[in-house]
Amino acid sequence: MPTFAYTARAAGGELKSATIDAASKDDVIAQLRRQRLTLVKIEDESKKKSKRLGRIKTRDIVIFTRQFSTMINSGLPLVQALDILSKQTDNKALASVTREVVFDVESGHTLADALRKHPKAFTELYVNMVAAGEAGGILDTILMRLATFMEKNDALIRKVKGAMIYPGVIMSVAFIAVTTLLLFVIPVFQKMFGSVGLALPMPTRIVIGASNLLKSYWWLMGGVGAGVVTFLARYYRTPDGKLRIDRMLLRVPILGDVLRKSAVSRFTRTLGTLISSGVSILDGLEITAKTAGNRVIQDAIMASRASIAGGDTIAQPLAKSKVFPPMVISMISVGEQTGGLDEMLSKIADFYDEEVDAAVTGLLAALEPLMIVFLGVVVGGMVVAMYLPIFDMINAVQ
Repeated sequence: MPTFAYTARAAGGELKSATIDAASKDDVIAQLRRQRLTLVKIEDESKKKSKRLGRIKTRDIVIFTRQFSTMINSGLPLVQALDILSKQTDNKALASVTREVVFDVESGHTLADALRKHPKAFTELYVNMVAAGEAGGILDTILMRLATFMEKNDALIRKVKGAMIYPGVIMSVAFIAVTTLLLFVIPVFQKMFGSVGLALPMPTRIVIGASNLLKSYWWLMGGVGAGVVTFLARYYRTPDGKLRIDRMLLRVPILGDVLRKSAVSRFTRTLGTLISSGVSILDGLEITAKTAGNRVIQDAIMASRASIAGGDTIAQPLAKSKVFPPMVISMISVGEQTGGLDEMLSKIADFYDEEVDAAVTGLLAALEPLMIVFLGVVVGGMVVAMYLPIFDMINAVQ
């Protein structure tokens, strides 16, 4: 049961602070009124506790879902299955959430309503599929589908993120190397050249100028960099900014191809899983749009939803968006006509999972030589620029 911390004022005016276990804030207020106390402040201590307990990983939810499905399929009562799961999970945050779900189910709530109170653990897609499973009496089957879907979706996300690790590491190493050279190595050469009084070549003067600029104004450059990052992050949180940046990302060579194919895979697998689980097509499209991960694709899916609500097909507005490949549009259209849309969507998702693998491999193959050339030009160029005056000094001595 959730624990609430409250501060209330007694009839005499004095303040009283304490904690109380109750099903909701309304129950706390009702209890305080019966004690003739006026509520001043109330906080849900359970939510604070869940934050302290840590984050719930996708892998923990997958294991929880598979075990839950097996128990339900074996004939265990819902509450007993949840109680066992709360005791055996290693994730303390998930255990705490599960205990609260047990309390809500025992209080008469449906499982879906109990899960809906914990959006950080159970997504809207998860809750809607559980609701469909409860209504259809196939909760164990739905839970198994959910676990499979989450595993595949998590693997897809890790593939795309994994493709970003390599260039990120290389750029970080390059930044550290260049900064070290400019702050500590170049000044040594500058002093040496200054003592000789030799005219310096243009590349050397440029590198020394960059070193002086960084030493004198590192705080300004760092501030500008942090400001740009903050501005872009805030701009991306606005509807217009997210749309513009997401559209630009889809147009980036190679990377855009990876993002597009991963979005198509996620869209088709999510929608196919929802439809096959008994969720209506309109609700399925709305949920899928929220999990698209790209505003351009989200808008295309919502346009498709509006089209269906008006009596049209899914495929036509998706084709107008020019985001989805023609093959995907054609297969969705065939699935609508034959009544096997969920199976067709699953086939598209399986195909595009392999396409994402190939696209990620291609991205890494293209980035590796580019990163090597970049490091060679920047670091090697600085080293050569510093040695040019030394060559001139040797020639002068000869």
